[in-house]
Amino acid sequence: MMVASAAVLAAEDWGPAQFLVGQWTGEGTGQPGNGSGAFSFTADLAGHVLVRKSFADYPAADGKPAFRHDDLMVVYRDESSHGLQAIYFDSEGHVIRYTLSPAGLGVVFLSDGAANQVRYRMTYTPAGKDSLKIKFEIAAPGKEFTTYIEAGAHRD
Repeated sequence: MMVASAAVLAAEDWGPAQFLVGQWTGEGTGQPGNGSGAFSFTADLAGHVLVRKSFADYPAADGKPAFRHDDLMVVYRDESSHGLQAIYFDSEGHVIRYTLSPAGLGVVFLSDGAANQVRYRMTYTPAGKDSLKIKFEIAAPGKEFTTYIEAGAHRD
């Protein structure tokens, strides 16, 4: 049986991601088009994981039909390093592993992988009381990151 070390990490201490806890509504633009959606970050499993559930609806545009994107991400503390990690799943079949790190007042989710693989970077930045900015970037193998989606959200 594993014994939890409460002295090392409090169940509700999500470090640079703490400001994300809650229910959010947002709108954004990017390569998929203009969209709207919502997401939540909630503690689960007695506070040992932080679960993000998200959806985005995109209207029909430029001859493309309307579509919906759903995803699920679980943030957790690595047993060895105690650093924040995440694993992401979506309705398009993607599975992405992230390492989290502080970025100013915000947090960056950077995908694992070498420069010769597709990489992903998602940055959440506070933008005033109960609002934030989101930037999702993709880097093709051997290339620099380019913005795929930029969005804003406000706490419900």
